[in-house]
Amino acid sequence: MSPLAREVRPGPLPRHVINERAALETVPADWDLLPPGDAALSRRIKQDGPTLTVIELKGRKRFSRGIWAPAARITALRAALESERQDPSYQRKLDAGRQRRAEAQEDYAVDFTTAVGRFLNFHPAHQVEAEALARLIAEHATPVGSGTVARTQRIPIEARAEAATIAWLRHQTTGYDTMSIPREKGRRREVRRLLAQRSVQLLARYRSGAPIDRAQCPLRRALEPWLPTRTIG
Repeated sequence: MSPLAREVRPGPLPRHVINERAALETVPADWDLLPPGDAALSRRIKQDGPTLTVIELKGRKRFSRGIWAPAARITALRAALESERQDPSYQRKLDAGRQRRAEAQEDYAVDFTTAVGRFLNFHPAHQVEAEALARLIAEHATPVGSGTVARTQRIPIEARAEAATIAWLRHQTTGYDTMSIPREKGRRREVRRLLAQRSVQLLARYRSGAPIDRAQCPLRRALEPWLPTRTIG
């Protein structure tokens, strides 16, 4: 990416942005806004020279609102890319890249499922539950674009597996999703911490091999649709 590729925020006026210094900045008259959606063209625009990438922040989420760049450059790079895309070798290259990514994703899903299983560490008496739970957590957390902790590379896979497990339990075995939590600083974090403690206690029962009351255990109820009929009793 060009060192001149800057990130800005949407401005309150047409052809204006909020720059890095929180000041209102006018977009040059000979620039156009490239809408989001074409990742290949966006990469080339950023690599080729000065740009203003407009990012809107909503909570912790980031949304691209397009890239301002010289209009002539956008036109030229778009035409060059379209020409490349007409070449059969370009499609073969895309297909090979998709295949590599699909294989990497499949391998990661397997590795992540294994990591979740290691974290669960259920007693052999509850091995069927462990396998079902690890599979469900991985199916939810590992897809590309899921936005879950499983997709981050900033922490080891063991930490990702633990965090994804606690998050899954919070949503599937507690009333978190329907709770009315006051909008006070730190309150939601405190609620999550308390629910995480409950989840740890719940996992401890399965790790110890203690008998599980199907009717009373929220985890068993959550897993029941995915358990073989012969394990229900």
